[in-house]
Amino acid sequence: MKASRFITSTRLSVLAVVCVAALSTASCSTRLDTRGNLPDPERLAEIKPGDQTRDDVVDILGSPSSVTPFGSNTWYYISNRTETFAFFAPEVIDRHIVMVKFGADGKVAEVDTIGLEAGRKIQPVERTTPTHGNQITAIEQLIGNLGRFKKKGQKPSEPDPNLPDPYSP
Repeated sequence: MKASRFITSTRLSVLAVVCVAALSTASCSTRLDTRGNLPDPERLAEIKPGDQTRDDVVDILGSPSSVTPFGSNTWYYISNRTETFAFFAPEVIDRHIVMVKFGADGKVAEVDTIGLEAGRKIQPVERTTPTHGNQITAIEQLIGNLGRFKKKGQKPSEPDPNLPDPYSP
């Protein structure tokens, strides 16, 4: 009787260890994400400079990911593929940017493709903008507001007659 209990508990322990190992291995698998609008190469080959208008490009490639803010003469179709392992930061493994430039007549002037190799790493500047005034803590704010509120039934205070009326012309 004791031997069969021991075997049963050993089997359950082994089964629990196998389940935990399988779940932990599955949770650390690599995840691939593709984001953005990457046109098919066959569809991209249909765009010929000087032939298509903006409406034709939208019909062929779809709406762009981004448009230049001034003049809107350049459309960007941007896509990223990232790889994420467990809880680490995602790593960009592939990037394609298709630029469609339009001429003054509204027709395609140039189509260009840029890859991940053209990207550059930038270092953002970390600084804060100084503000004028006092720096007070939350407790000082709470204590400073005590007594500032009217009591129930109290009449509003009269304006100072020596100050000019802000509402008069």
